[in-house]
Amino acid sequence: MARDGGWLGLEGRVCAVTGAGGGLGRAIALGLAAVGARVALLDRSADGMAGTVAALREAGAEPLALACDVSDPESVATAAGQVEASLGPCAVLVNNAALLRPGPLESLTLADWNALLAVNLTGYFLCSQAFGAQMRAAGRGSLVHVASIAAGHAQGFSGAYSVSKAGVVMLSRQIATEWGPAGLRSNVVSPGLVMTPLSQPFYDAPGVQARREAVVPARRIGQPEDIADAVAFLASDRAAYVNGDEMVVDGGFTRGIMNLIPRPGFDAPAKAPA
Repeated sequence: MARDGGWLGLEGRVCAVTGAGGGLGRAIALGLAAVGARVALLDRSADGMAGTVAALREAGAEPLALACDVSDPESVATAAGQVEASLGPCAVLVNNAALLRPGPLESLTLADWNALLAVNLTGYFLCSQAFGAQMRAAGRGSLVHVASIAAGHAQGFSGAYSVSKAGVVMLSRQIATEWGPAGLRSNVVSPGLVMTPLSQPFYDAPGVQARREAVVPARRIGQPEDIADAVAFLASDRAAYVNGDEMVVDGGFTRGIMNLIPRPGFDAPAKAPA
């Protein structure tokens, strides 16, 4: 997709993306680089990060790739210092790193609960602190946090996932209120049904993709690029007066929930056979 970097005003801006080794993180990094941003990749997966680096170089960008465990304060602090030393102060942070530890709450272990929250929520907090300090020193900056529609719609048997994403939304709002006066903005992108390496096993099951597409008004499953475009907008000066908000990118799925309830006599008429 062709993009106009000048319209977004992100040329030369230093953008750090966590969980950049694949899926949404890779698409977000590619999208930011495409509009002229200087991208720093943070991930604890060396193999995944190598793939993102290769994709960015093929697109003509030269990213900075750093091993970082977002759940470790020292690792985050070191990465933030390396980004500033190599590229300059961070102007945009995209908190995206996440993991899934599924399971019913009745038998979910404390270790799995803590492990997921450490990455999906505490990691967002630690990165916001470390990179936000650089933004406050500069008097401006944008933080974009990738959450999920699961933040507002509990997803059963997914362990602490929905809880973590709900926490991300509230964390972003608190950052917006506390750091807004210093020139920083904090917003959330909440994806709906998106096809990524994490969700691919679901779509590999027979009939699942068609069933999922049928409940999305847009009649398609989202792609990582759909999320990357939303992130780039919120990161940019075009969203300069958007702060503490949440952008839901789900093809209309959460707005069409009432249409999933059978209502004889009111449902859309079935299409006649071809």
